[in-house]
Amino acid sequence: MNKVKINTDVELKDRLVAINRVTKVTKGGRTFTFAAIVVVGDGKGVIGWGLGKAGEVTAAIAKGVESAKKNLVKVPVLKGTVPHEMEYAYGGAKVLLKPAAAGTGLKAGGAMRAVLESVGITDVIAKSKGSSNPHNLVKATIAALSEMRDAYTVAGDRGISMNKVFNG
Repeated sequence: MNKVKINTDVELKDRLVAINRVTKVTKGGRTFTFAAIVVVGDGKGVIGWGLGKAGEVTAAIAKGVESAKKNLVKVPVLKGTVPHEMEYAYGGAKVLLKPAAAGTGLKAGGAMRAVLESVGITDVIAKSKGSSNPHNLVKATIAALSEMRDAYTVAGDRGISMNKVFNG
């Protein structure tokens, strides 16, 4: 994985993906707690997700943001889109990401849209197949993005020129 250490000068924007209210029934009555899935990103290829649980929504979101800042990854963003097509599955959630021409927009829904907007992708075609569980969708989308490689990285790994990558 392309783990990133956070600097103090990096401006991360947090985005709430989902809130889940959990009820625990005891002899004394019902106890409500909240679980919040949060995505943080700088809009330039750095993304992280976190899960926060607390008795209040605001505290759960704050915990989620702190958790998200601890597992940031760097993903390649080329001209506002992804470098190549990618299909990835995490649990029951399957995601498909395809590059799109400039002006297409962000064709994605739900949890995938939050992740793609936070990372700074503006043009992509994305499809969620299988489970729509936001936990697994966020994990699958971030894993798919972090496994992508641009042509420059491929050329460096193979020790060949960029021309050789494209023309064989």
